[in-house]
Amino acid sequence: MPQPIPGRWFDGRSTRPRPCHVTLRPGGKLPALVLRDDADGAILEIAGSDVGWPERWSTTRAPRTVVADLRDHGSLEVDDVAAWQAALAAAGGKPPLAQRMQTRWPVFAVVMAVAAVALVAFYRWGTPWAATQVTRQVPLAWETELSQRALRDLDANFLKPSKLPAARQAQLRERFDALSRQVGPAMQPYRDYAPGLSLSFRGGMPPNAFALPGGTIVMTDSLVEIAQRRGLDDDALAGVLAHEIGHVVHRHTTRIIVEQAVLNVGLGLALGDVSTLVSMGGSLLTGLAYRRGHETEADCFAADLMRRARVPTAPMADLLLGMEQDRGATAGGERGGGFSDLLSSHPATAQRARDLKAGHAEACRK
Repeated sequence: MPQPIPGRWFDGRSTRPRPCHVTLRPGGKLPALVLRDDADGAILEIAGSDVGWPERWSTTRAPRTVVADLRDHGSLEVDDVAAWQAALAAAGGKPPLAQRMQTRWPVFAVVMAVAAVALVAFYRWGTPWAATQVTRQVPLAWETELSQRALRDLDANFLKPSKLPAARQAQLRERFDALSRQVGPAMQPYRDYAPGLSLSFRGGMPPNAFALPGGTIVMTDSLVEIAQRRGLDDDALAGVLAHEIGHVVHRHTTRIIVEQAVLNVGLGLALGDVSTLVSMGGSLLTGLAYRRGHETEADCFAADLMRRARVPTAPMADLLLGMEQDRGATAGGERGGGFSDLLSSHPATAQRARDLKAGHAEACRK
């Protein structure tokens, strides 16, 4: 029979403490607390789940007084800390994980290692998987409406009407349509997703092509001009279009929106109440990494599509290198690696070009 431990009971109705004795006895996951009032002998039994058990902050230094929160029944103070700890252990009371982390370095180290592994796994596999599942539920009509609004805004603020001759536009649309017809079910990761692929031309921007969600692809006049200036035939532009079709088929614009949302939720749960700067910085860097993954995925798709359409991939590689050289000359030098690559939304151009010239990339085989 456990020995009662003397204590002081503040019942919440008076500021004066009431002398009492308390006993801890096994009661399931948490011990039950039995309090006997010394004044009138009244017995109060409280379930362990209704007690705010005091935490132990150190294994070597005991507190002078133990204070237990009895919730609706006030609070309890015990001066004989050693007797309390012994009674708690005898009744099967186990400190919670947070308390064990605070008092035992090995437990803290193991929990931090598990948390780090879980965070990496969530970033590497969890977020892309969750984004894919959510993206499957996004209707094509939403993407189409978003695309139309985005193109209207771009036309109003950045883009200008194309100055390419109508015959030239028709030639490139013919190549685009031929590529689109080669996109079979085996190349479509989202079943029953069939966007209407269309090609538009615009001026007013540097050499570029981009895909909007829902199937709209925009190519700038300057991209066509740089290919012509470098003596590249339309196979180079077909490669760029195949890459952009890959973005549409893999729903990369929608995915990046969903991935950022999932990632922000995950970072919030993992990091807790951190500064906005830390949260935004982590989200930015990881978001860029996902975008680089999307670019690699679109390159793999383009290589496969061009192989099916019997279009060589080397001209696209030459076009990418030419555009990179032009940017480097404009900026006064070639773009460096290291930290600048970390902040880039695209993989290194030289590596992309080598992969395209080889007709495949190592990442495409994974």
